[in-house]
Amino acid sequence: MNATTNVRPGSGAGSNTWRMFLLATAGLILAAAALYAAVGCDLNDPDRDVKRLFPESTGYKTLYVSITKRGGEELLRKIEARLGDTFKGLFETADVPYTMYEIYKGADLVGYIHGVNQKGTYGGLQVFLALDLRGVIRGFYFQKLTSRAAKAFRDPAFGSQFLGLSLEDFYRYDVVTGKEDPVGPVSRIKNSDPASEQDFRAALRATKKNLVLVDEFLLGNPHLKFFKG
Repeated sequence: MNATTNVRPGSGAGSNTWRMFLLATAGLILAAAALYAAVGCDLNDPDRDVKRLFPESTGYKTLYVSITKRGGEELLRKIEARLGDTFKGLFETADVPYTMYEIYKGADLVGYIHGVNQKGTYGGLQVFLALDLRGVIRGFYFQKLTSRAAKAFRDPAFGSQFLGLSLEDFYRYDVVTGKEDPVGPVSRIKNSDPASEQDFRAALRATKKNLVLVDEFLLGNPHLKFFKG
């Protein structure tokens, strides 16, 4: 006589195996999310990119810093105040390692390169700035840009509008409202694609965030005296 065993859903070895599989999968997803959150913004090809942005350079040093290691929650609040907005999402946790490049000509420091991640409409943006020793922008470009306006925003004419600006200029720009008060050089930056206003403002927010971080971590905060917050 054949015996038939009925196994209720949710019980038995098969169910335990399935639960273990789900738990393991969830653990991998959480681990991946944590790793993703901790990823900074590196140059894709530092040797090539440094030479392109600083033709006179003969070498560079790579520095790794984070808000957590430099000052924790108190520093995060100060940086948010200077940005004029709270940090949010995977790109803006306090433990994100920022990769900053010191650029040299011989033994002399001649400038800096730094990039930041920023959430856009359809994905992430990576905005890189080349800066002189005073924190003035001498180069602007998108290393990554997921946007319907990618061609327009990557046009050198768009990036050239940022040249010569510094954190002193961007302090007057409100990243939440998208307004500059009083109207100044940031307001004169023209959106190459008015239909992509959100990505345009994301680029401006990323630029201000980039400048605040460089001022804090590399320059010793010379622009803090212009902060009116």
